[in-house]
Amino acid sequence: MSGCDVGDASRAQWCRNGAAAQQLKLVSIGIILVTSAVGISSPVVLARVFEGKPAYGRALLLIKCFAAGVVLSTALVHVLPDAFDALADCQVAARHPWRDFPFSGLLTLIGALLALLVDVVATSHAVAGSAGKQQYQPVELEEGKRKPAAASVSAVAMGGCHGHHGVADEQEGEEEEGDQGSEEERLAKLKQRMVSQVLEIGIVFHSVIIGVTMGMSQNQCAIRPLVVALAFHQIFEGLGLGGCIAQAGFGFGTVAYMCLMFSVTTPMGIILGMIVFYMTGYDDSNPNALISEGLLGSLSAGVLIYMALVDLIAVDFFHNKAMSSSSQLKKACYVALVLGSASMSILALWA
Repeated sequence: MSGCDVGDASRAQWCRNGAAAQQLKLVSIGIILVTSAVGISSPVVLARVFEGKPAYGRALLLIKCFAAGVVLSTALVHVLPDAFDALADCQVAARHPWRDFPFSGLLTLIGALLALLVDVVATSHAVAGSAGKQQYQPVELEEGKRKPAAASVSAVAMGGCHGHHGVADEQEGEEEEGDQGSEEERLAKLKQRMVSQVLEIGIVFHSVIIGVTMGMSQNQCAIRPLVVALAFHQIFEGLGLGGCIAQAGFGFGTVAYMCLMFSVTTPMGIILGMIVFYMTGYDDSNPNALISEGLLGSLSAGVLIYMALVDLIAVDFFHNKAMSSSSQLKKACYVALVLGSASMSILALWA
């Protein structure tokens, strides 16, 4: 609603300084690029260095829980309120149909349902592919499994009853358990990779909106604190996404590509916003710009909320064997979740 207040007209006129705003945006591109790269690469590098160490799995789990808190807070404290404010601005809310229906909530719902659809389709595809591999096994493998069984039967016949009963059954049982365990691990790894990729899409989508909005803004009073807040924002968000990427076990090329995309997205968004403004004079306070920002922000918030609650928090706190077997680890993960949420929420004081 601040777009229609008249009392602060003089201050608003002083704040709208195009030259000063341009200098701040050019400085912010370098700062945000460096902080984004440091944030997302730190968990990945640490994971490579400490992989195989006794505390590696627990440390990675703590980072992932911190990441879940960051992502959830980003969606609920940063993205969604900004989307509501954009569509509640008097320049938009006074027009039809924006005054008649809560479109922010609707787009958030659509974003969550789209994330669920991607999750279900990808998981079903992975499970179907796994079932197909198990169903159409080569004959040689089946024969290879029978040979040890036959050998063990002959051993029983030769050795009599001195503790050799059921050797074949035990071997077959161990093979089946090993196959099931490896299959569960494979599906879990595929699930984690899919979560990391969808999560990066949601975060990158959000980063583009932030960058373009900042690039089009000519308000130096808004940009100055936003630069510092965005630097910390990118560090925390990068730590969260980097922890998920490290746990997914991607190859070096994929990891480098995902880190690069996250690092350059917000700076590229700022440059794009500056280009759009200088070519068209399109103001960030324009009603159409506010509508675009509100709709895209709401959609991004829905995706991030679903990913944080379903694919990060629920999976670890209810389906992680390491956490289920250790109450101390579960408490530590909850503390990490709260710290991630709090650290991101505090930044809302400035951006």
